[in-house]
Amino acid sequence: MSQLSAALQKRVQGDVMFDTFSRGRYATDASLYQMMPLGVLSPKSEDDIRAAIDIAAEQKVPLLARGGGTSQCGQTVNEALVLDNTQYFNDILELDVEGRRCVVRPGIVLDELNRALKPHGLWFPVDVSTASRATIGGMTGNNSCGGKSLRYGMMRDNVLSIDAIMADGSKHHFGPVGETSSAAFAALTDDLLRLGAREAAEIDARFPKVMRRVGGYNIDALVPKDMPANLAHLLVGSEGTLAYSTAIELKLWPILSEKVLGVCHFPTFNQAMDAAQHLVTLKPQGVELVDATMIALARDIPMFRQTIEEFVTGKPDALLLVEFAEEDPSLHPQKLRQLEEMMGDLGFSWSGTGKNWGGMTAVPDPKMQARIADLRSSGLNIMMSMKAEGKPVSFVEDCAVELPDLADYTAGLTDIFDKYGTRGTWYAHASVGCLHVRPVLNLKLDQDVKKMRAIAEECFDLVAKYKGSHSGEHGDGLVRSEFHEKMFGARMVENFREVKTRFDPTGLFNPGKIVDAPKMDDRSLFRYSPDYDVPEFETKLDWTDWPGSGGGFQGAVEMCNNNGACRKLKGGVMCPSFRVTRKEQDLTRGRANTLRLAISGQLGPDALTSDQMADTMKLCVSCKGCKRECPTGVDMARMKIEVQSARAKKHGISFHDRLVAYLPRYAPWAARLPFLANLRNTLPGFAKLTEKLTGFTATRDLPTWSAKPFKDAEVANTAAPKAVLFADSFNRYFEPENLRATVKVLAAADIPVQVASAPKGERPLCCGRTFLSAGLVEEAKQEAQRLVDALLPYAQQGLPIIGLEPSCLLTLRDEIPALLPGKDTELLAQHARMLEEYIADQEDNPDFNLPLTSPAPKVLLHGHCHQKAMGVMSSIEKTLSRLPDTEVEVVETSCCGMAGAFGYGVETHEVSRKMAELDLAPAVRKADEDTLIVADGTSCRHQVADTTARKPIHVARLLELALQK
Repeated sequence: MSQLSAALQKRVQGDVMFDTFSRGRYATDASLYQMMPLGVLSPKSEDDIRAAIDIAAEQKVPLLARGGGTSQCGQTVNEALVLDNTQYFNDILELDVEGRRCVVRPGIVLDELNRALKPHGLWFPVDVSTASRATIGGMTGNNSCGGKSLRYGMMRDNVLSIDAIMADGSKHHFGPVGETSSAAFAALTDDLLRLGAREAAEIDARFPKVMRRVGGYNIDALVPKDMPANLAHLLVGSEGTLAYSTAIELKLWPILSEKVLGVCHFPTFNQAMDAAQHLVTLKPQGVELVDATMIALARDIPMFRQTIEEFVTGKPDALLLVEFAEEDPSLHPQKLRQLEEMMGDLGFSWSGTGKNWGGMTAVPDPKMQARIADLRSSGLNIMMSMKAEGKPVSFVEDCAVELPDLADYTAGLTDIFDKYGTRGTWYAHASVGCLHVRPVLNLKLDQDVKKMRAIAEECFDLVAKYKGSHSGEHGDGLVRSEFHEKMFGARMVENFREVKTRFDPTGLFNPGKIVDAPKMDDRSLFRYSPDYDVPEFETKLDWTDWPGSGGGFQGAVEMCNNNGACRKLKGGVMCPSFRVTRKEQDLTRGRANTLRLAISGQLGPDALTSDQMADTMKLCVSCKGCKRECPTGVDMARMKIEVQSARAKKHGISFHDRLVAYLPRYAPWAARLPFLANLRNTLPGFAKLTEKLTGFTATRDLPTWSAKPFKDAEVANTAAPKAVLFADSFNRYFEPENLRATVKVLAAADIPVQVASAPKGERPLCCGRTFLSAGLVEEAKQEAQRLVDALLPYAQQGLPIIGLEPSCLLTLRDEIPALLPGKDTELLAQHARMLEEYIADQEDNPDFNLPLTSPAPKVLLHGHCHQKAMGVMSSIEKTLSRLPDTEVEVVETSCCGMAGAFGYGVETHEVSRKMAELDLAPAVRKADEDTLIVADGTSCRHQVADTTARKPIHVARLLELALQK
């Protein structure tokens, strides 16, 4: 590997990564497999790719092109040189709006492409559920389909041509057969067309007639029908085994802006399957299944719970989501009426009972449609949110049959699952007879691996019985390539091998996929191989919700199934560091994989406390976006605490970390001499002079210590308080005006408030968060216990505990119950409320009256990451809706980037600013002068002030401004 690395370093401009940690992050995709790559290259140009192919060929090592790394069947893992196209090789080369076509690099993500196309009224409609991270190159290699293939077809139907480099280093344009660029390419074309002519009868006899067939090579493209053969269609679905795509020409479609959704409820799963063949006669653009298991699991996921409550009626065993998008939107009401009538004709009514209960719920609201679509597209990950050792496993997941056979096929498959003592989870594309089904198995157990093999054999026999396709969407990879002979016959497999040999005689590109594949149950290739073991180790937080070593830490880490939802570049919060760097290292998935490999000994001894692990975690800002937005619940912010703790125990902490961690301890003393404490900001050159010692960048001023910090005695004790105020360290010592505004606002609402205080003679209360950021868990526990002791009596009286700083108040709901598990902290968590939450809670309280006027014509609101993670944003919006004649706009942002001390660090301040520049800073700069900028987070306010000319205020100050005089 050293020779390979050295050769690449000399000839490429992209990032070359051959260390064990980097290779480990590319050893898995979203399948059950793990294969350690030889090295990783993120190419910056086509020249880099050419060089890599030449070097790989010279040194006789395989090469694997990789996009988002979300393959379900193991297509994107191999003992090869991996080329990650996503970081740099991801631009739009050409856009022809009038001709409705574009040419793109393979690394561009589908959502990014569609965002660029939207202003032109166009989109690329192969809308896979992984659109936020799926690359066009990966989708092309996999012949992806999406939920609207009934109308728009698959990738093969929408790829016009491909520029690709072959194993011999030559580059060719693959498209409709016609003029050729060279004699060599003409010879290749002639050979392929002769193969098509020779095998036309066999292709007609053996290729399934269902729309969803993506198994094997598309050699049916070599049999011309109404138009010339298109050689690009042979590369589509080839899983990177034939050539390396460098530019892909796509067919574009006009956006149909309006659509309607009908949610059809069924009392039994089998009835839903039988109904699908009838519902498609209404010509919807998609019919998607949601089964009872998915409904139940989604109810337990915070980001989906409210959506389920709003659109699901009663207790259906299955839902079919029927979507219409007509060119003439006036036809939509008619379509919904026809759907309702058809449900009635099929025997379902809301007044019916037993097998006659059911009906259709219309969803015309676009926002609700989007929320339901988000839930459906997260189906796989919702299914994978099971915390037990057994998980839904992908291996017979996307077989496709004709719609009239769908009910019988699913019933037969259910019988197979029952035979082997497991059950399946079902969802997805009922409109094309391609349901995603995953039996629940524990692949760490040899007996369950044997069950998987037996289920696969019997399932594929069942598919063959119905003349279906064993691979209907997710391709072949390591899971299904072995079964081509069962599905296509020995002669067709030889045809596939002939194509591979003609393109790639030395097996350079992604060997072992489609042809000459290993056994699908070869456990040496599994993520959890027979020798996989996680020895017991000490952890500091409560992980008992999960199984495994470290008190359950192992199980929590293993919840990451590599689905890649954290790779999204817009919308939500996670993963803000990745949005800046585009590096797998700086990603929830990358960190989780690194942790799993470390605790299982696959990265060498002491990997958990190593410098490489510290680098892996360095840009994690503990935003908690993954806690809410990762569908499998990977909470990297909490995991980082464990890593920091282990490292602090072994290596100690830096002076910089001590300055941050111990702030609550020295704050009372610094507050007595604010002039001295602020000297770093005010004395010219002092910040630069102390930069190396303190680790704080000289390019930013630190928060200013207040000359009049908040004192508990400012609020007189009352005999019968209705609320308790937790004065956090940041607002107490730096922005006490926020606490004073809160007291004033609550007084205006006639809410007597008491400040939670430490015992006399002790320093003020603190949540312990600063200690957690440095891994000083025992010190954090001490602070947390002091806070619990002070607040518990109030919680036991049922009083709300109100706080202002999200990262501090919400610690009572998140970290403190994990630090000090038990009934006391559970009770405190129930009563901990942000100020806006408390006011929103009074919506139906006739005795609560808060007289407000308009503080400004418009408010631009930025939510703190922890508010988003804990589902608080809706309460803020509800509270601000009380402001008369005031427009409130919520900025769609990820993390602001300041993240406590992160934005002040010498090594991290540049990334911090780049995070702000993604969405937040540009939105603030666009705001009118009379728009008030509002943010609850101390860090958020400082970031906005540092990166724009505006000074935000806390919501408490906003409400104070709005109080009627």
